[in-house]
Amino acid sequence: MIAVDTNVLVYAHREDAEFHREALDALMTLAKGNRLWGIPWPCIHEFIAIATHPAIYDPPSDLSVALDAIDVWMGTPYCRLIGEGTGYWEKLRSTAIQGRVRGPRIHDARIAAICMHHGVNELWTADRDFSRFRELAIRNPLLG
Repeated sequence: MIAVDTNVLVYAHREDAEFHREALDALMTLAKGNRLWGIPWPCIHEFIAIATHPAIYDPPSDLSVALDAIDVWMGTPYCRLIGEGTGYWEKLRSTAIQGRVRGPRIHDARIAAICMHHGVNELWTADRDFSRFRELAIRNPLLG
């Protein structure tokens, strides 16, 4: 399974994003494919927060437009929203220790732990901070 991080979702959604075309193409590949892919719940929340934030985008995405984008992704046959479940705590604990996580980096550890908890083979992200979690393969789909 492939999982998609917040930045790829935001870039695909926002036409004014620098990597819009690359991110949209990456998501379209997943959406039109026949392979299971997922979005961690924290990335859904973060996507809404970023896309609709007036200090980040001028103008920001309207909430209904951002929510509609999520509905479209969720409506593809192989998309799954993934989150915490039984056994997650142990995965988060070991991920945080292995990655020497401090402060706000716990957010990245949470996403990594959710991915590993659900058997994600690869996380698509433009965030190099995920490289600290060696158990999770990282790919930047914006680099072609």
